[in-house]
Amino acid sequence: MLVDLSALEDIYQGMGNIALNYGKHFRETYRRATAEYDLTLLVPKEYFGQFGDEVKYLSSSNWLRRHCRYFFPKFDIWRNLHHTSRFKPSDKSTIYIYTIHDFNCLMLEYEGTQKKVNQSYRRMMRHFTKADVVVAISNFVASQLGQFLDLRGKQVKMIYNGVEKITNDTATKPCGIDETKKNFFLSVSAFRQSKNFHLLLDMMKLMPDKSLYLVGNNDTEYGRMLRQRIDDEAIDNVHLTGKVSDAEKVWLYANCEAFLFPSSFEGFGLPVIEAMQFGKPVFSSSQTSLAEIGGKYAYFWDKLEPAAMKRLIDEKLLEFYANPQYAVEEKKYADTFSYKNHFEAYDNLYTTILNKKYIYEK
Repeated sequence: MLVDLSALEDIYQGMGNIALNYGKHFRETYRRATAEYDLTLLVPKEYFGQFGDEVKYLSSSNWLRRHCRYFFPKFDIWRNLHHTSRFKPSDKSTIYIYTIHDFNCLMLEYEGTQKKVNQSYRRMMRHFTKADVVVAISNFVASQLGQFLDLRGKQVKMIYNGVEKITNDTATKPCGIDETKKNFFLSVSAFRQSKNFHLLLDMMKLMPDKSLYLVGNNDTEYGRMLRQRIDDEAIDNVHLTGKVSDAEKVWLYANCEAFLFPSSFEGFGLPVIEAMQFGKPVFSSSQTSLAEIGGKYAYFWDKLEPAAMKRLIDEKLLEFYANPQYAVEEKKYADTFSYKNHFEAYDNLYTTILNKKYIYEK
């Protein structure tokens, strides 16, 4: 079996971080002598050996492999980790497991041109057509696939993303945090229009006694627009931190008063579960996958309108902190998205395939 970890090219993006967690998992748990499959990892060349000596390695940096899949050796199973990968198997007998994290075509309709939507759709369909097993990371993504794609008789399985447990990791206070303002809100995400940070600017104008830190790479057109608005409108209680280290992110989660996530499009919504690991109240959009992932442990804005958003926070923030059991139950719920559960689900899928109990069609 080959597992495509080529996303390690950028571990600071979500897919790269997931690939890194996969590599760590195989290093800690995979033993060739007892495993049901012989494992090869497709990684950038600099990662050779980093995930132990039990696995084999193939370079995703190899020019020939990057441009022609026929230079890959034959595998019985090919596990694609994310739907944007440039790699896919060439041999028709290889069972191809294709994982879809979000429906990019739909997401690009929020922010991109029709040309980009069409390109994304065609790229996805090339993988999808070749796949034997399609895995979606949430029921929402699975439903979108059924709505927007011709499934061609393929069965779509749902396996939730794993979320790394970070509550015991090293925490470091970021520079520039005003410790005199202890009641701060937090949001962590990419800076794109669909994240709706602009609505948080309007909401924070109505909450001058609170502060908000927006964390992520804001060197985007949308990020520049937000900075300009903050300056022009003198919104002095909203701060853009830019990228932060893992240790700084842990500190922010651990010390924030609440986590805010008004996104209009998420295939999963990993930051929601990360915030819940720390027992923090989560206020979220109910759109796309977020109602599913937040479940009964998040507070949802029925409409993304600043005054209404403020009212829900005012109402539920006091309620949450008045009952310590809320945080206890929330943490238990977050733990159900563990990598242990995630890998067990995939191991069951591999076993089913290897035992020829899974019926598939080319």
